[in-house]
Amino acid sequence: MTTDAIESANGASMPRAPRLDPIGDARDWQGNEIRCDDCRYRRLQLDQQCQFKHACVQDRYARRIDRFFAWNPSLANACIAHPYFEVRAVAAKYADVFCLPRLIDDVDDTVRWSAAQRLPVRYLLRLRDDASREVRIRVAMRLDSTDLIPMMNDADYYVRKSVALRVAPYLLPFLTQDAEPEVRCVVAQRIGAEWLMPMSGDPDASVRLTVAERLAPHQLPWLKHDPDWRVRYEAVGRLGLEYLIDMHDDADPMVRERVAQRWRGDAGVEPSESVALKETHL
Repeated sequence: MTTDAIESANGASMPRAPRLDPIGDARDWQGNEIRCDDCRYRRLQLDQQCQFKHACVQDRYARRIDRFFAWNPSLANACIAHPYFEVRAVAAKYADVFCLPRLIDDVDDTVRWSAAQRLPVRYLLRLRDDASREVRIRVAMRLDSTDLIPMMNDADYYVRKSVALRVAPYLLPFLTQDAEPEVRCVVAQRIGAEWLMPMSGDPDASVRLTVAERLAPHQLPWLKHDPDWRVRYEAVGRLGLEYLIDMHDDADPMVRERVAQRWRGDAGVEPSESVALKETHL
């Protein structure tokens, strides 16, 4: 646990040794030099509740602002309207939840993103169409089930991927034709088994591989001639030996080696003997 985490966990009343942040100067968000004597919170220095160049709400560095609110969370409510966006964004982490709705329409997406981490669901719904993808991603990671339906057609693929990770399984078939392979891969990982075979012909090899990893052995023959060696390699690992007879001369050496390993391990014969079996089969 870091020193800052220990400080936050133990509360604002614990004694703190003097400490300066070695990185950066001490200036406010407008570039002015910070003067503790002119600060409205200067009384906090007496109780070691703030510290120059380490825990300061006037500083332009977010880390120092965060330490200030970690030590003084009760002051966050009064700062969510601060003119500096970093102060508003950090204050949103510590302010009372009932204060957060007023940040939904904040001009800065960092502030809206921070608020979205703690806003009640009924307010999150207003951010599903936020202009910032980062905000929409955060919203998608918090909403559940039918509340995510309007986001299934989001313009940003990562938003849709986040939706695919959380949406109810019965809604996943609507994402099987998504334009982005990463989204379809997530769908293939979560969708019901009855939908896997229709996805086994996906144009992207990574999706077909994900499908192959979930298919039952009796469904794998469909993939033994897949154009991607990784899919064939996965299929070989669980196919019945009768389906491997014609795979000993696969175009990929790794697939051929795995076929040989299956014959040695499961049938107790060498690859050359499997060739003979193939000729007999033919």
